[in-house]
Amino acid sequence: MTQTSENVTWLTQEAYNKLKEELDYLTGPARTEISAKIAAAREEGDLRENGGYHAAKEEQGKQELRVRQLTQLLETAKVGEAPAANGAVAPGMVVTIAFDGDEDDTLTFLLASREYASADIETYSPQSPLGTGVIGHKVGDDAQYELPNGKKASVKILKAEPYNG
Repeated sequence: MTQTSENVTWLTQEAYNKLKEELDYLTGPARTEISAKIAAAREEGDLRENGGYHAAKEEQGKQELRVRQLTQLLETAKVGEAPAANGAVAPGMVVTIAFDGDEDDTLTFLLASREYASADIETYSPQSPLGTGVIGHKVGDDAQYELPNGKKASVKILKAEPYNG
């Protein structure tokens, strides 16, 4: 899936293609659609009190922001293979941890950039405190990460498998 550093985001070919497809849609058909909405709203008259016009302009702004995000992401992306199923925690893995070694208090999450946030599974960034604390550890290892209050939390890695979402 992804391994994000400051300058590079690792993507599988499938993930790259999906993001490129979204970018192509936003810079093609979506731009045409929003331009038509703006033009239609503009024809309604007074723009100061034209809710449809303002809503369309706001939607256009959101689309253009997403275009810039995708463009930057794809420009810095490196296409590679999904992580190996070797039990080591890496970006693109679904990880199950136990807090303080208590196997009744667990969390399963996808370790990936927000581009892969899924409704099916909670997603943590590799740059998050939890993400940086578990990367590189293997199943069975204990790991620590820093909480927002500055204290350390301990987790045990129970499972690490490539994401097949």
